[in-house]
Amino acid sequence: MEQFFQQLLNGLAVGGIYALVALGYTMVYGVLKLINFAHGDLFTIGAYLGLTLLVSCNLAGVLPPVVAVLAAAWVAIMVAIIGCLLERAAYRPLRKAGRLSAVVSALGASIFFQNAVMLVYGARFYVYPDWLRPDFTVDLFGIAVPGVRLMVIAASVILMLALWAFIQRT
Repeated sequence: MEQFFQQLLNGLAVGGIYALVALGYTMVYGVLKLINFAHGDLFTIGAYLGLTLLVSCNLAGVLPPVVAVLAAAWVAIMVAIIGCLLERAAYRPLRKAGRLSAVVSALGASIFFQNAVMLVYGARFYVYPDWLRPDFTVDLFGIAVPGVRLMVIAASVILMLALWAFIQRT
């Protein structure tokens, strides 16, 4: 039974991340009627920008929760600006064109972002520093659950509820 609950929590954490990405795709497709192939690349850019802010700017000496919130807000603003520029440069000029032109433009934007990230950061993976990741565990049903997993599940649920509330009220 322990293994079942462990795998259930693993599935909820990974599923929450997938659900947020899927909601992003759905929102873009619902508004623009375009499959944005660069959607995942914007997530990647956000992750690398966050890593750059936290490590290269030497923010390790500041209180981690404050740094994490400020970095997340700053990265969200920067990725939003990149997304607006992408829409202006690659999607808006093709709004009256056929769907195939917009899909090819989105695919080209994705390839551009992938190569730009590889050019800047290289073709290897990076890991966020240990001091940023919470190292606490919570005992649920006799299982020691890492705090990161609980935070991912909670953040996913909160963001999905916030999106639902925003859509219902606007």
